[in-house]
Amino acid sequence: MSSGRRVASFFLAAVFAAGFAFAQEKRPMTIVDLIEVPSVGSPRLSPDGAQLLYTRSDAHWKDNARTTHIHRVNTDGTGDIRLTNGEHGESSPLWSPDGAHIAFLARRGAAPFQQIQLMRASGGEAAPLTEHPTSVQRFAFSPDGAHIFFLAQDPKTAEEKRKDDLQDDVFAFDEDYKQRHLWRVAVREGAPVEAERITGGDFSVLGFQLSDDGARIAHHRAPTPLLDNSDEGEVWIMDADGENALRLTDNTVIERGARLSPDGSQVLFVSASSADFETYFNGNLFVVPASGGPARILFEDFPHEVNGADWAADGSLYLTANTGVRSQLFHAASEDATPRALTEGDHALSGWNFARAAGQHVFGRNTPTNAGDIHLLPSDGGQRVKVTSAFDYLDETFRLPRQEAIRWAGEDGTEVEGLVYYPLDYRKGDRYPLVVQTHGGPRSSDKFGFGRWSSYVPVLTARGYMVFKPNYRGSTGYGDEFLRDMVGHYFNQAHLDVMAGVDALIERGMVDGGRMAKMGWSAGGHMTNKIITHTTRFKAASSGAGAVNWISMYGQSDVRHPRTPWFGGTPWQEDAPIDVYWGNSPLKDIYRVTTPTIVLVGENDARVPAPQSVELYRALKTNGVDTHLYMAPREGHGFRELRHQLFKVNVELDWFERHVRGIEYEWESAPGDTDDGVGRATDDADRSEE
Repeated sequence: MSSGRRVASFFLAAVFAAGFAFAQEKRPMTIVDLIEVPSVGSPRLSPDGAQLLYTRSDAHWKDNARTTHIHRVNTDGTGDIRLTNGEHGESSPLWSPDGAHIAFLARRGAAPFQQIQLMRASGGEAAPLTEHPTSVQRFAFSPDGAHIFFLAQDPKTAEEKRKDDLQDDVFAFDEDYKQRHLWRVAVREGAPVEAERITGGDFSVLGFQLSDDGARIAHHRAPTPLLDNSDEGEVWIMDADGENALRLTDNTVIERGARLSPDGSQVLFVSASSADFETYFNGNLFVVPASGGPARILFEDFPHEVNGADWAADGSLYLTANTGVRSQLFHAASEDATPRALTEGDHALSGWNFARAAGQHVFGRNTPTNAGDIHLLPSDGGQRVKVTSAFDYLDETFRLPRQEAIRWAGEDGTEVEGLVYYPLDYRKGDRYPLVVQTHGGPRSSDKFGFGRWSSYVPVLTARGYMVFKPNYRGSTGYGDEFLRDMVGHYFNQAHLDVMAGVDALIERGMVDGGRMAKMGWSAGGHMTNKIITHTTRFKAASSGAGAVNWISMYGQSDVRHPRTPWFGGTPWQEDAPIDVYWGNSPLKDIYRVTTPTIVLVGENDARVPAPQSVELYRALKTNGVDTHLYMAPREGHGFRELRHQLFKVNVELDWFERHVRGIEYEWESAPGDTDDGVGRATDDADRSEE
């Protein structure tokens, strides 16, 4: 080769290498990047263990929504294809027991309700199996594949439909529900098949599971389908045709996940209760004889929160559990054995199910750099296999923050745990502005993982903030004493745990205590409302769908039973504990607040209704606190529309940057929008009016 060609080759190689390096350079995430992260779920392994079905949801800005479709992939990760493409999306894919068919839920064309759709596993068009007068909500194949059992609400009567047409539609509040019952339909290709009713009466079936031989059904019955009546539900068993129904439990707690043992002798279920069915405990696992008799708790000394469980073929048990900032999969060789962890690592598991025929566990694994790709694990543990690759691009494309679990002493000396997220350009010895985010629930915990758009940690850390997520007293996964600190008084140690954690970070030289913001949603909003009455140390706050007045909140919300233990009774009983309700209401001390605080809520939020946010906003505004209330139309307890999500993050970042760091923030636009300032919530005109 001539020297000229060698020089040219070297030059081209250098250019290629430089271009490759440039192409591989990671960048910080934007808000739109975060909103556009897909979600993956509903993993189902084929009976032969060769293929996997799962759902993938993607953001579509033109529709201002996410659409979910079904994918199929070989378990070695190859051959990933999208099976469905319906305008309204699809959900809940299941394999038939012989693996020849795939069933799923979808609403097709102008049809008003979602139905069970059936397609050949080898490919082709799906066709509706049902033509039910209401939406199918959940379904399962019988073990022989001859039938599909499903849940659906009872339809409106002809008279009710006539009145609807006339807009003669005044309804009785909390009485306008329809009971949900179990149906069965024969599985065959062709025209929709008429379904056969299995249950009927003045009750609702909330969930069900068939026995291995298909002869019986373990299920949950409640007086109504309303969330507020779920604590009145019980575990039942009946024949597959609905006959010989037998109630197995009789208590005042919520049970879920009932499953018959392989030999049909016992039913397991999960309940957040004690051994004697006292409410407000970490989730525990119970078994009850299928023929009737007392239920008993398993693994009573297990220190974590049981999230779900299933039987192995030999009658041993698998369970997933929240261990605080992580969740893991466990196996118990017998009902008296101590559960043994099958997984380990800084992750949170999701969508777990045990594919008994293939001898594999299937679950999503959420880590700091992966938002939940699906993995397989052999029944008794061993080498975990990653199947999907939906989130590989995150770590390849973006600079992501380092996550670390930390512990500190609460005010009373109890050890508390939480997560710290470091600024992208963190330098040891420097102090950084801090955003404190408290989780919802409050019966939950923040865990290692990529996170969601709503907390936008990668955006905050890219802007130089440290983020702190404390698992304050009342969180799950740390034992019952830690959880039950809220019983009798919601705000006892919880808010003090948060502030002790903040002080620990300041003492470690990581945080600038003069530049801090507080935010949270739902119970995280409750905490924000309390914190701003407790201290003036935060320069800005955002309260998302938070309660401020527990007396009015108790009556306004769609659910009460989890809250009654906090205050020792209802606010309307004789000798009601009103002092406890009011004493734990941030509104009582709202006169102390000086922290600039914005308030966000969905207009149709049933869980923490908008009037709570109105009470907070009007109190702050009347008292001269810098505040705004932003109410999102059509939204419930969490924003689903993409532009509402973008607004939430933009308005909070604007608020924090202005009040915490004293700088202007440039709002991020939706893809395709012009940067004309439309939609900015805190422009000069707004400020001049306040």
